[in-house]
Amino acid sequence: MTDPYRVFVTEGTFGVLDDGVIAVETADWSNRLVAPMTQGALIVTGINTGYVEVTVLAQDSPPAELAADTWEEIVEVSLHAPTGNLQVESLDLGPVANDAAVLAPSGAAWYRLRVHAEGRETLRDKTSMEPVERYLLIAWPGPREDTAILRTSENVERSLHVQPTNTVQEPTPMPESNPPTRRPN
Repeated sequence: MTDPYRVFVTEGTFGVLDDGVIAVETADWSNRLVAPMTQGALIVTGINTGYVEVTVLAQDSPPAELAADTWEEIVEVSLHAPTGNLQVESLDLGPVANDAAVLAPSGAAWYRLRVHAEGRETLRDKTSMEPVERYLLIAWPGPREDTAILRTSENVERSLHVQPTNTVQEPTPMPESNPPTRRPN
């Protein structure tokens, strides 16, 4: 496991991005913690702007057991890493460090990402330059599967009441749109 990184958050998100690609138009926001995209995922924070603490762990197989009870929310999703350069990134500042751990130990492939969160309700929608939220991200190669809600909080529970089920479909690419045609004046 790596030492925790301080990740700068803007507008309540940071990324687990493959080669820096942010396909936000394909994000599935249904569980309110992790939004898988056609490539990578976005993590939804409680704070709007500031720093959070993120620990990452890449492994060859799923974790043997669920993490300690200190984690308030745990959600697991499938994500695609077509280049195999899956890293934690600030959406404003890029990768958290030059030597940031790559979360794609098997290169280009499908992965499962288990996101653990604590403290997202501490300063909801506020700014915090000192981390009040912690995240543990564990990734391993695995087939594409439905989202799994492993532990919930009020925040995740609220989102589940909006959704008809706690499983979500994998994101699909948006069709390319044609530019609007202009009428002659």
